[in-house]
Amino acid sequence: MTPSLSGFPPSQIRRLVIKIGSALLVDPQGQVREAWLRTLVADVAARKQAGQQIIIVSSGAIALGARRLKLPKGGRGSLEDAQAAAATGQIALSQCWASLLHEKGITAAQMLVTLDDLENRRRYLNASATLERLMALDVVPVVNENDSVATAEIRFGDNDRLAARIGQAARADAVVLLSDVDGLYSANPHVDADAMLIETIERIDARIAGMADGGSASGMGSGGMTSKIEAARIATGAGAHLAIISGKVDSPLSHWANGGKGSIFLAAQAKGARKGWLAGRLTVRGRIVVDAGAEAALGRGNSLLPAGVARIEGIFARGDVVDILAEDGRVIARGLIEYDSEEAARIAGKRSEDIAALLGHLPRSVLVHRDHMAMV
Repeated sequence: MTPSLSGFPPSQIRRLVIKIGSALLVDPQGQVREAWLRTLVADVAARKQAGQQIIIVSSGAIALGARRLKLPKGGRGSLEDAQAAAATGQIALSQCWASLLHEKGITAAQMLVTLDDLENRRRYLNASATLERLMALDVVPVVNENDSVATAEIRFGDNDRLAARIGQAARADAVVLLSDVDGLYSANPHVDADAMLIETIERIDARIAGMADGGSASGMGSGGMTSKIEAARIATGAGAHLAIISGKVDSPLSHWANGGKGSIFLAAQAKGARKGWLAGRLTVRGRIVVDAGAEAALGRGNSLLPAGVARIEGIFARGDVVDILAEDGRVIARGLIEYDSEEAARIAGKRSEDIAALLGHLPRSVLVHRDHMAMV
């Protein structure tokens, strides 16, 4: 592991996002694990005292609400049950965080967001501004997905990716995911005794992605290693490091800082704010498949011209976000499309000088401009 980053010390990491999953915060009976949570809050207080700004992304509302409402399957038996459990549990969750942080002289704030809030550019900027102001006021924001109103179409589905997107919106230096395992292993350590911990990941490639196990070991949360690697893609692409460490020990941040195990995904070169937002989006409206020549041109920083397009997939309007794929199916870029899907399909593969004859006009010479595109 990179020595200077081990433990994400306040001297190296100015702003840190900490994600806590349901299985760590709530026991199988639906009660808050208060003794453990106090040790984590003590960690947070010590880091704030050392000058580190903290944002918490906390699961647990559905699990807490399900117990209070006596709902089966932990409140996840149906969408309606999950929404009702979240609405009930969110009060208990926010009260718990506010009370324990207050004991350490820390003011807490609550932010509830849906996927739409961070996929919509204007609402994303509003969330970013709110987080920035809370940091300036020395407040610890406690963020959770607004499961009481979210449906399958507008849900993150797990708080790992939410934490990464919040880190991006907050311009955090790092994100740490407290997990039921102490990092990324070469295989699932619960079933393979020969699995080896990968301490430092410089680049997320097919080999790293292949190490993921999509299940949630506790059955209480919704994330697994696959969601954590996806979160790492978002965070590192936004210029933030991301760590996976065990949350099963008391004082997990102190334990890690004092030599505990963990895996760190190293930040890539940060994209501009708009391109970072594009690259981190989780929803797109369509797909543009390009040939090898266009892929090479995009890699050199060029815009996407119609001539390099092999085919158009999906229905979209001008200004929607689309993925740009290589011929082998790899997503290589994401951007704002300049044509609707019908017109894009008509001009795909055509040279710019032929487009005016096809459409009767030539409003724009590119399909996706490089200023509105992020390589992924």
